[in-house]
Amino acid sequence: MDAVETGLQGREVVLARSIAVAAGEQAREAEAELYRLLAPRARRYGLRHLRDSHAADDLMQHVMALTLEQLRSGRLREPERILSFVLGACRLTVQELRRGARRREELLQYYGEALMPDVVEDDVAMGHQRVAECLQRLPERERSVVLLSFMEEREAGDVGAALGLSAGNVRVIRHRAIARLRDCVESGGVRR
Repeated sequence: MDAVETGLQGREVVLARSIAVAAGEQAREAEAELYRLLAPRARRYGLRHLRDSHAADDLMQHVMALTLEQLRSGRLREPERILSFVLGACRLTVQELRRGARRREELLQYYGEALMPDVVEDDVAMGHQRVAECLQRLPERERSVVLLSFMEEREAGDVGAALGLSAGNVRVIRHRAIARLRDCVESGGVRR
C-alpha cells in the first residue's frame, strides 16, 4: 500500500469516527467528505459487478445511505473498518439483487403464461374495425384533420395549410374529433 492510499484510508477512519460522535454542522461536513471519498468506490464496485451505470448509481446511493445511517446510530462499532463495511455492503447488496432477479425469472417462467392476459386476435381485429367505422361517421373536415394529423403525422400548421385552416383551428377540430372517436369506440354512439 502506498502512502497516498494509506493517507486516504486514515482520512476515512477519522471522518467515520467524527460522524459517529459529532452532531450538527460538523457531522454534516464529515458525512459529505466521507461520501466524496467512498461513493466512487461503491460505484466502481457496482459497475464491475452489475455492468449497468444506472444500477451502479443505485447501488452507490443505497450503500452510502446505509453506511451513514449505521455511523449516525452508532451501530457501526469499528469505524476503522469503514472501507470493509462499504465493500461488504456492496457485495451483499449485489448478491441480493441477483437473488431477487433469479427469483423473479423463475416465477415468470413458472407462472408467466397464467399472468399473460388472454388477448384474442379477433378482439383486436374487431377493435380496429370499430375505430374505422367510427372514423367514417365523423364529418368530412374532422376526418381529414384526424387522418392528416395521425396517419400522415403532419403538424397542425401543415394540416391547416392543406385544408385552408389556421393551425389553432386545426387543433380545436382535432381535439373535438378525438373526443367523438373516443365516445364512439367506448359507447357505440357518435357525439354530435
